[in-house]
Amino acid sequence: MAQARLQGIFTPNLVPYTPDGGINEQELRRYADWLIDRGVHGLYPNGSTGEFTRFTPEERRRIVAILADQVRGRVPILAGAAEANVRETIQACEYYASLGIRAVAIVAPFYYKLSPASVYAYFAEIGRNTPIDVTLYNIPMFASPIDVPTIQRLSEEYERIVAIKDSSGDLPNMIRMIQAVRPNRPDFAFLTGWDAALMPMLLAGADGGTNASSGVVPELTRRLYDLTVSHQIDAARQIQYDLIRLFDTMIYSAEFPEGFRAAVGLRGFSMGQGRQPLSDQQKTDIGTLSRELQCMLAAHGFTDQPVGGCPIDSAAATADPAEVSVIVQQVVAELARRGLM
Repeated sequence: MAQARLQGIFTPNLVPYTPDGGINEQELRRYADWLIDRGVHGLYPNGSTGEFTRFTPEERRRIVAILADQVRGRVPILAGAAEANVRETIQACEYYASLGIRAVAIVAPFYYKLSPASVYAYFAEIGRNTPIDVTLYNIPMFASPIDVPTIQRLSEEYERIVAIKDSSGDLPNMIRMIQAVRPNRPDFAFLTGWDAALMPMLLAGADGGTNASSGVVPELTRRLYDLTVSHQIDAARQIQYDLIRLFDTMIYSAEFPEGFRAAVGLRGFSMGQGRQPLSDQQKTDIGTLSRELQCMLAAHGFTDQPVGGCPIDSAAATADPAEVSVIVQQVVAELARRGLM
């Protein structure tokens, strides 16, 4: 029996650490409950935000097993299943299928830059052997890109390949993918991994997102999704503006994903020290970043202001709403012209 199309906001959840650097299972369970209570549509362990490359294969499986036990079907789980080679990746697919996971996400081969033909062959092998639905994961800044012809071919030849998560942030490429695939695979899902473009991606026809910001402000990302899919454009636009400022601060002010870890800590979770060692200067920078993030979160009522208060954002206070809305208005107009709204 075919399952429902993947849709909504899947949180690429972080993993809290114990003082000795292990997985803090109790805090991970509490974090999962908190995300679900605040409206995320699903969880996405072992993604880039979840630092999957910093865990052993056994730890990656344990993380998913913990979440499967804690969630117990309340929301679907999209589990990262990428391993170092295709054989181990298929074994991970088999294990996650045994846990009742909804689907897996598999990044294209990384480290080696492969041709489109090799990328196709890799996913074709998985498509022939997986016992669980597969989401292609396109993240060209870190792995071999999955081009549109390859996505179209895989979608038409392998029923188990049911979605793509695209983290390029490339809106025209999202449109090209949808145009190429959806006519023959209306059940195929398109998810964006780039928070800064969530609203325009949804307007272009994407089904949802795997957005790191949803691990920090799940209330905002869920609200943005609901407003956008119901075409309440003005209200959605304002949330997208707020979200992009928070996202930019978290992703560009510290080594990824340390900014997101700091922000989740401000929401009341004991995240522990990440496995990537930091210099003394980086630790100082994280402290400065945490104060800035606290001010941003306080503006939405998610935390108290730090001691000493927060500076007034003079640029935001004097900005002309008509000027700051020009870009999004142009995007919306172009989408309407193409018949995508």
